[in-house]
Amino acid sequence: METRKLIAVDATCGHVCPCGGSSGDGDAMKRRDFVSMAAAALALGALAACGVGGDSPTSPSTLSSTSIALSDFPALANVGGVATTTIGIVRVAIVRTGTSAFSVFSRICPHQGGTINTTSTGFQCPNHGALFNATGAWIGGQRTSNMTSYPVQYNSAAGTLTIGS
Repeated sequence: METRKLIAVDATCGHVCPCGGSSGDGDAMKRRDFVSMAAAALALGALAACGVGGDSPTSPSTLSSTSIALSDFPALANVGGVATTTIGIVRVAIVRTGTSAFSVFSRICPHQGGTINTTSTGFQCPNHGALFNATGAWIGGQRTSNMTSYPVQYNSAAGTLTIGS
């Protein structure tokens, strides 16, 4: 008994298709279409990862004036200490830069809008690896701008910080 393998030539693309099948039937997806759609999906994913589209959250340029007690943030007892909190809807980092000096930064990444984490030497965006020093300046990783900073006033007598305008 002789066994034959069924082979057909696709009239649409001219390729040889096994089992007599044809990529030209209405239900089957052509290889070319599949590859095109897969490439488009990958491109859209890459663009989304880079924050293209403009729907990423951004830091407000100003904050409403808010006072906080230093006693609520033990990490700020020493120079170099960093504490995180939320003012309104903005996640911020407070850094004690001197005995009577503080800096406040938005933790919203200026590149993609993700939440920036604190590190032992400053800050890092977990989404794309941008690194910032303790003054909020970009120092490495994915290129972006510096962290948004906000004005802060220290009242040593009351032990409070007033953040924002």
